[in-house]
Amino acid sequence: MTHHPTPSNIIAFVGLPGAGKSSAVDHLTAKGFPKVYFGGVVLDAMTAAGLAHTQENEKPFREELRAKEGKDFIAKRIISQLHSLIASGQHMIVADGLYSWTEYKLLKHEFGPQLHVVAIVAPKHLRHHRLTKRPVRPLTDEEASQRDWAEIENLEKGGPIAIADNYIINDGNLDELHTAVNRLCNQLHFER
Repeated sequence: MTHHPTPSNIIAFVGLPGAGKSSAVDHLTAKGFPKVYFGGVVLDAMTAAGLAHTQENEKPFREELRAKEGKDFIAKRIISQLHSLIASGQHMIVADGLYSWTEYKLLKHEFGPQLHVVAIVAPKHLRHHRLTKRPVRPLTDEEASQRDWAEIENLEKGGPIAIADNYIINDGNLDELHTAVNRLCNQLHFER
């Protein structure tokens, strides 16, 4: 009897800004996979607070939310969203933008082996170049460096990247990233 590994039900992408997380997520959602978006929790809260979605507003607001409501604020809302999707019959879900060590620990505790963390990594110079060219909320090189530092120091983003289950090196073009994502999904039996 052949034993097949249990499929990963939730693929959570982690990485520093400009690494290619959104591109990987967009590729899978275009194939019909549902997603939860960590950054969306903050953007929804900004909208509710009447704040414009700008880099100048987002970073301090996100950090203020975490200071007021705890480092697990976003993770708790994402866990609720994931349970709702699972209850509705969705068993292969993409999680876009796992940020902190606290979030990682909560999600891992809640979902155990169902959660598969994938770090998308790219050289700093390439990530920063991508951030200056992106159509939504472009950053200068200095802003990109500040965001890297803020995410590593204030959001504990290094932990989930360091302990990821798999890594995709995204130093090529978009087709190469899509090929790497497809290959990993096949290995994980993450398919529709």
